[in-house]
Amino acid sequence: MSKFELSGEVDSEKIFLINLSEIENRIDCEYYRENLDFSNCIKLKEFVKVKGGKRLPKEHVYSNNETEYLYLRVSNFSSDNDVLDFNDLKFINKDTFEILERYEVIENDLIFSIAGTVGKLKLISNIPNNRRIILTENAAKIEIISNEILPKYLEIILKTNFLQKQINLNYIQTTIPKIGLDRVENLFIPKIPSKEIQENIINIYEAFLLEKQQKEQKAKELLDSIDDYLLNELGITLPEVDNSLEKRIFEVNFSEISGGRFDSDYYSYSYEIMMDAVSKANVENINEIDSVVSVIQSGKTPSSIDYSDEVTEFPIIKAGSYTNEYIDLNKLDYTKTKNNLEVEKGDIFILSAAHQSQYVGKQIKILNDEVQIQTSYVGELICIRAIKELCNPMYLFSLLNLDILKTLLNREKTGQTSHIYGKDIKHIKIPLPPIEKQNEIAQHIQAIRDKVKQLQDEAKKALDEAKNEVERLILGE
Repeated sequence: MSKFELSGEVDSEKIFLINLSEIENRIDCEYYRENLDFSNCIKLKEFVKVKGGKRLPKEHVYSNNETEYLYLRVSNFSSDNDVLDFNDLKFINKDTFEILERYEVIENDLIFSIAGTVGKLKLISNIPNNRRIILTENAAKIEIISNEILPKYLEIILKTNFLQKQINLNYIQTTIPKIGLDRVENLFIPKIPSKEIQENIINIYEAFLLEKQQKEQKAKELLDSIDDYLLNELGITLPEVDNSLEKRIFEVNFSEISGGRFDSDYYSYSYEIMMDAVSKANVENINEIDSVVSVIQSGKTPSSIDYSDEVTEFPIIKAGSYTNEYIDLNKLDYTKTKNNLEVEKGDIFILSAAHQSQYVGKQIKILNDEVQIQTSYVGELICIRAIKELCNPMYLFSLLNLDILKTLLNREKTGQTSHIYGKDIKHIKIPLPPIEKQNEIAQHIQAIRDKVKQLQDEAKKALDEAKNEVERLILGE
């Protein structure tokens, strides 16, 4: 029998063939589009058991006191950092731990996100002494049951493109993407080599990883130096907050709050000394933000039906449209209709709403690229546009990113869901040296940020090279 072939007139990018014998359990075509080769593979379940985590029982909450029991949430291992930071975990009490003890994770377990950002994982290692850790729901632990495979080697395998493609093809596309535990166990992994080869691959991977970490640390040190440089140039001395009882109890005249805020925290001593520190900056002018900007307003969030799954002529900046310190024009959403708001290079965006109030006003990014098409922004962002003759945008961006200014921005939040609006922050006073001095400061800071970006790019390249090299070795390509 002759082999069936597609007509030469058919676009091979849009259609493909697969033999009936190659179909197993799945009939959705997208699953087979990648044409992954499993001929030299074995299923993950031959080496592991996969078990789900558990949410806190309704009547139980996190402990405000330090205990030996920790609760590990998906957010704790969603970063690209290979090392799990145990200091970020929440405390729970002994009673809660005993109820959830069957969901404990131990040394050399792999934890794996099974909902939301599916496929993020971390290897549990170096658990602090006397700590016991419970795993949340929307996560699973991969428990190795064979001594043929090293935990670190399995972690590296699961991070390869070969496995990540399988993971993406296996999750259920719902409102929140999810993957079942059975599908995790049935992932295909390359046949396991000797432990000597595994250790060699681990050493190669960790050498690349060390290079990445060194570049990231250097980038962090440079970023941290910006604040010290700026504070020194402006002559601002950071205050020491006195948390004594005398300072936590205070009086405010009625005339000071009439027509304004009535929540006591707003008038806290700590804010007073921060504002005083800014007012004593060694510059001639201390003016309100409103005096040097032409725009200071919230965006507009489209209705859910107005968002488009396809690229349109109406891009919109969202709260997650950033890479490091900059708005990333490759991370935009799109709408079906035009939004009259329009952004420009040099615009500064402040997160104005968040479920966790401590983040409001503290995530600040700048658009450092020219936009090629009219672009708007969502209602969770405040756009600030400096009048360039009065205020250098990079200077203002760096100033607002000082911890002392971000705290004062956060102070203005209101409401149960924690919002700030342009009208709330325009009165905040900032030091404004002559524009020539601002330009000098901005040029120095931009040079630092350019070096930081170079290091961040090099760190990412090191990680990509690590993944490519170990994948080549693991798959024998």
